[in-house]
Amino acid sequence: MFEMNRRDVLQTLGLSIAGGALSGWMPGLAQAFADDPKRRRHCILLWMPGGASQTDTFDMKPGHENGGEFKEIETAVPGLRISEHLPKLATQAKELAIVRSLSTAEGDHSRGTYLMHTGHRPAGPISYPTIGSSLSKALGTDDAELPNFVSISPYTAFNNAAFGPGFLGPRHAPLTVGASTAFRQVAAQNQADGYAELGVDDLTNPNVEKAQEYARLDLWQSLQSRFLASHPSASPTAQNTVYERAVRMMRSQAARAFDLSGEPDELREAYGRGRFGQGCLMARRLIEQGVPFIEIALRGSTGGALGWDTHAQNFSRVKALSGELDAGWGTLMSDLEERGLLESTTIVWLGEFGRTPKMAQGRQGGGRDHYPRAWSAVLAGGGIKGGQAFGRTSADGTEVEDGKVDVPDLMSTLCKALGVDPEDQNMSEVGRPIRIAEGKPIPEILA
Repeated sequence: MFEMNRRDVLQTLGLSIAGGALSGWMPGLAQAFADDPKRRRHCILLWMPGGASQTDTFDMKPGHENGGEFKEIETAVPGLRISEHLPKLATQAKELAIVRSLSTAEGDHSRGTYLMHTGHRPAGPISYPTIGSSLSKALGTDDAELPNFVSISPYTAFNNAAFGPGFLGPRHAPLTVGASTAFRQVAAQNQADGYAELGVDDLTNPNVEKAQEYARLDLWQSLQSRFLASHPSASPTAQNTVYERAVRMMRSQAARAFDLSGEPDELREAYGRGRFGQGCLMARRLIEQGVPFIEIALRGSTGGALGWDTHAQNFSRVKALSGELDAGWGTLMSDLEERGLLESTTIVWLGEFGRTPKMAQGRQGGGRDHYPRAWSAVLAGGGIKGGQAFGRTSADGTEVEDGKVDVPDLMSTLCKALGVDPEDQNMSEVGRPIRIAEGKPIPEILA
């Protein structure tokens, strides 16, 4: 499913129209286009399991003893500087809104993962949905050939509930690609062509002839219809919906979005050969098919079981992870922009917390520990006012000095950027209506 963008509009109207004639009505056309309720919006969550070091990525502290060994570099925005190991993103800084003043109170992997995925602390009887389930429900459609929520390389060992649909039910659960629950480092699995192997989990055609496959499906549908007739409750209906959508996807031409083999080698190399880079390329293909929410995790291809959890060898591991991040994310944004899709796609870079500005002593290669008091997130793309750093931390990076942001405010800002009202409610399993996001949008970050 491909949405019309401004480039298509101009081509339709004819490029021969003089620029002066356009100037009078072009702003009105752009605003009408942006406000069109039929215009599909997309969100990509770049999830950094383990918690990325803000001091070594987007909130450098040069000249201070906490700054570490990395240098900062200029970006395309004068005065805005980031890590030397993010050169592609530096050239695209006009699209980035770097939030340097995020402050939370959860320094445990499990609790932090749940908080940053749902906007709520893990307490009480309510099973809150992950933000991907909430936003895909708001942005998606029931008749889509592909699922409304796809999660690529999710690492769920910290807190499996943080990645689920909660009280929204299995109908709004993500389709997973290359999921991992293993605590240990996942060995790289490459295809014969050298690129990371990414396949849809638990969804392969049986090794039988098509006629036999269809006969099995017909039998299943017959049995399922009889079962549903005698069990007309919510759970069997939800389960049946999930199975029917899986069958529809298996038979759909749109499912080819998961096959990256037809992409040019030059482009695949630019994204990076690892799971994250190839996952970013898959995300672009899924957006072209109208999928509203995609999550991609960067756990890293080398070194360490927990990716960004750099209690030791901080600099060598962050350098390697930053290289994967820069290749995948940077190429994704330029690829989306070339195809006219960036303006309708909002990207958010996030982990469960930040890392201590002060280096931990006695660790092999130097390390940084968990630090939720003052850290960073990044928003980019559609609906975001890029080219800025919002908020400020102290010279040593230990405290937020200006523009403190909590999780509900960040979630509400993301909703607004996507054209979703954060005050919209869903009914929880205890009969209590719950807002998609509880905070207030940050107007300075919104376009």
